[in-house]
Amino acid sequence: MMREPIIILFGQNSELGYSPMKTKLGIAPIAWWNDDLEELSDDVSLEECLWQASLAGFTGMETGRRFPMDAKVLSPTLAKYKMSICGGWFSGLLLDGSIEVEKERITAQMNFFKASNAPCIVYGETARSVQGERDAPLNRKPKLSNDEMKSYARKMTEFAEWCKDEGMPISYHHHMAAVIETEQELDVFMNQSGDALTLLYDTGHMAFSGGDVLRVIDNHHKRISHVHTKDVRQEVIDGLDRSKESFLDAVIKGAFTVPGDGDLDFQSIVNRLASYNYEGWFVVEAEQNPIVSPPLQMAQLGYKALRDVVITCGYEVENFPQ
Repeated sequence: MMREPIIILFGQNSELGYSPMKTKLGIAPIAWWNDDLEELSDDVSLEECLWQASLAGFTGMETGRRFPMDAKVLSPTLAKYKMSICGGWFSGLLLDGSIEVEKERITAQMNFFKASNAPCIVYGETARSVQGERDAPLNRKPKLSNDEMKSYARKMTEFAEWCKDEGMPISYHHHMAAVIETEQELDVFMNQSGDALTLLYDTGHMAFSGGDVLRVIDNHHKRISHVHTKDVRQEVIDGLDRSKESFLDAVIKGAFTVPGDGDLDFQSIVNRLASYNYEGWFVVEAEQNPIVSPPLQMAQLGYKALRDVVITCGYEVENFPQ
């Protein structure tokens, strides 16, 4: 199997006339505490989680259920571990709801994220989704008609424009068992929505859905604003019975893991993003059983693998500001 050629790209530099592209490396707390499957959660405090992530090398953490949603309360703890907020999930309901209601629902998180200097809110559509239902097989995922897709894309665009104007952009998370899951669904959705709606590109979810992880970058790189570097265990995915087993069943079986521990070629993925001058966050987000996959060990493995790749592809990894 041929691997992607390594492309090292540079911008302005005082010595050579060029400087490397810059990026930051973050992680999601889902390796420590799973919000959908609380039984897949390590018995650690927020401070322990932040300490372990910092020890591994990360400078950013996405929010989770054990985070106080108050910047004044959280900021001293983040500073203690040289960590910043690099995003966080919002359970959207706009598919079947109204824009005005979504504005009310997201306002508190938006204010918190603005006060925390977060780059974006991760918008995940949960209306009609079966991603959190243990007894709902994967093949029961929701599907939209052409008219429904057009209406949804229009509403999401309007909502994204409002969020951007309010000073906190949203980044749309395509997701297994949700309304926008497959590469084809994502293509249609992105083509029918406006530029204000940027994309969170999740490598693991796209691979799980059977999509081409490099072609998605080629098609939508102009609107990718955030990247989840989730690896997959293809053997687990291939062994699933999608007529009987759910997304949560797949998580429990170990479908996801950190970069360097699965089957995705992150050298090719990061290289392709670098070729389009992507300079957002790379966030490790891999829900696993913390007993089988100890979070600190996996965070260290994921950080080293990801850092090695981004540096090889010409990035300079930015540290926490002193």
